[in-house]
Amino acid sequence: MYIHCTFELSMVLDSEKFHKVLAKKCDRSEYLEQNDEEYVDRSLVQGGITVIYRDSQYKKKIRVIIDLSMDLKEKCDVIRTVCKLDKRMEEYFGYRYRMNDFVLSAMVLATDIDVGTHENVLAYLKVLQRIGKVKGFSPSSYDCFETDESFCLDGNSNGIQFRIYDLESLFEHRLIRTDRNSRRRKAILKEARGILRAEVQLTKSKAVRAYTDTDDIAGQIESLTKNCQDIFMDTFSHVIPYGDFYKKDKAVEIVRKEATDSIMRRRMLRLLTLIPEKKSLHLAQKAVNCRNIMKIMDSFAKINLSPVTISKRHGIKYLKNLYAYFR
Repeated sequence: MYIHCTFELSMVLDSEKFHKVLAKKCDRSEYLEQNDEEYVDRSLVQGGITVIYRDSQYKKKIRVIIDLSMDLKEKCDVIRTVCKLDKRMEEYFGYRYRMNDFVLSAMVLATDIDVGTHENVLAYLKVLQRIGKVKGFSPSSYDCFETDESFCLDGNSNGIQFRIYDLESLFEHRLIRTDRNSRRRKAILKEARGILRAEVQLTKSKAVRAYTDTDDIAGQIESLTKNCQDIFMDTFSHVIPYGDFYKKDKAVEIVRKEATDSIMRRRMLRLLTLIPEKKSLHLAQKAVNCRNIMKIMDSFAKINLSPVTISKRHGIKYLKNLYAYFR
C-alpha cells in the first residue's frame, strides 16, 4: 500500500519580523497569490515546498507545506530528501530561517483505493456513512464535498481527522473552476474514476508528537515517513470495521452459521440490529452494554463480516471488504 505523506511546518513571528520576510517576497509578486489574509508562494512547488504567509490581526504565521512525493523516489532516500528540503528552505528565507526554526504542526497521510467504477465508489460511501459516530470522532462535512461524495470525521479532542471520498467528483468540482482545457480535464477525471481516496490528517502538534519521540524536524519527518503505514492504519482500522458488507438479513444468516459461541453470537446479532437503529457504530456499541466491545468486533472480523450493513433501499447486495484492496 502506497501512502502519500505531506507535512506542515509552522512558525509564529512578531509583526515586525513577519512583515520583513513578507515584504521581501512581495517584491517577487509574480509568485504570490493573495487570498484574504493569506499569501501563497508556489515558486518552489516543483521542489515539494509551498509557503503560506498568514497576516492575521492576532497572529502572524508562516506555514511551509512539504510534499515528499515530489522528491522521494524510494524510502531509503528520506534522509537525503529532507536535507535537500532543508537547504531549499534556508536559501528561500535568505539563510535567516531553516527547518528547525519551525514546528511540525500537521501531517496528512493519503492512499487511493481503486474499487473499479464510479458506481462502486458511491456504493461504498453510502454504506460507510451508516457508520456515523465513532468513539473519539464525530461526523463532519466540508464545502468541497456533496452529501453523497464523502464520509468525514473530526476527532473530538485528539487532533485527528479522517476522510474518505470520491476522488473523481472532487477533481471535477475543482477543474470546472480552474481548468478550461476540456481534453486535459477529461484525462485527469478518467485517472480518478473508481478511486476512493482515504486520508488521515494529524492536525495538531500533539497528534504528531504521539507518533514520534524525536525533537528535530528532520528526525521527526524521517520517523513519521518510515512508520506512515502503521500511523494511517491506526486510525483507518479504528473507523472502518473489517469485513465484507451485506444486507442485514444475509449478515444475520452468516452470523448464525459461522459464530459458534452462543453468547457471542447473540451479542453480534444485537449489534447488527442496533447500528441502523442508532445510526451510529459508537452508540450501538454502547447500547450492547458489553465490557469488551472489541471482542465482538474481533468476532465479526474472524468471519470476514462487517457489522455495518447495506441499507434495504440500496440496490446493491454485496461489497467486498475494503481491506482486501490493500493487499
